[in-house]
Amino acid sequence: MSVFGYSVLDFGAVGDGVADDTAAIQEGINFLAKRGGGKLLFPFTKGGYRIASPGIEELDGQPLRSQLYIPRGRHNIILEGEMPCTMLYPYQVRPDDGNYSPTTFGRKCTNTRIFSDWNPPEEHDPTARPWSILSAPIGDSCAGKFSVRSFSIHNLEFAVALDKEKMYPTQGAVNLGNVSRINICDSQFCLNEEIGDTFIGKELQKNPCHVAGLITSQDQNDNNVLRNVAVQGFKYGFVMGEHVVADYLYIHNCEEGITFHDCSHVSTINHIVAQHNTVILSTTDVELYGNKKGKCNVFVGTLNFECGVGFKPAISQLQYGVRDTENRLRGSLYWHKPWGEKVFPVLGAENFVVKRFGYEE
Repeated sequence: MSVFGYSVLDFGAVGDGVADDTAAIQEGINFLAKRGGGKLLFPFTKGGYRIASPGIEELDGQPLRSQLYIPRGRHNIILEGEMPCTMLYPYQVRPDDGNYSPTTFGRKCTNTRIFSDWNPPEEHDPTARPWSILSAPIGDSCAGKFSVRSFSIHNLEFAVALDKEKMYPTQGAVNLGNVSRINICDSQFCLNEEIGDTFIGKELQKNPCHVAGLITSQDQNDNNVLRNVAVQGFKYGFVMGEHVVADYLYIHNCEEGITFHDCSHVSTINHIVAQHNTVILSTTDVELYGNKKGKCNVFVGTLNFECGVGFKPAISQLQYGVRDTENRLRGSLYWHKPWGEKVFPVLGAENFVVKRFGYEE
């Protein structure tokens, strides 16, 4: 231990991108839970920390569905990488047609990465618990069934496997639905492949699995604070409820970028950057993951977006800026599009104020 916390290397993690670090990371999390809390440090390595062990279906008789888990308790744990994440690029496929060069992004090696190369079985029921790299088990506190008091993630990238045959992930990144208080900072949740080129002749496909990049705390939580957080490549980017305060969210290539289920207490998002998403802001059509559908009091300060029209993948071309078919949203949103046709399609949202930034109707 240093004055700054415990290192995963102290528990046997290697971080070379080859060794399976699942058991070592879990040992570190368990140690801090028994201690009552603390910081688990992830020193930067170019290879990253590989999570290869199969996910756990149940923990103590309750559904879990994750490879790593946060033990039940009133502890306060933070997982922290060595430096803030360099945010991801959008997933595009640009042909070499004389106007654009073929897009090849490649994997950056400047983030402290926790990545999974395990593909769980597909789950097509949207009300069922999704698979994730990390989650907290179901508890018995409040409507959110909380089992953990507080959990934080700073300066870390969680990357899930992209099956190149199916061309969609069958697992989400992090599920903190059963944590009462969360704090996420300078982190991102994405695919372990940045397939942004034309050379393999494939593109991201519509996902039958209802997986998410980051699931925040469920109903009756205490507080959820996010700052400089990115998601990419999931069915749902962020799945949110009440008491969310967010500053700079970055969403790319998601079928639904930010999805609210129930938000009786106000949630506020200062600024969103959205590139190439089918829907940017939505409310749930079903009781997603068992969360009830309710009024959603949401205020978005500003939204800057690119629609992706004309580029592959087809599922990343904008259909709706806001989709709220049951008119459950309350609040407002100001949008800005830097170039092209200034259009922001809205479906429903009759109780939600949507205006173009800098223009009054």
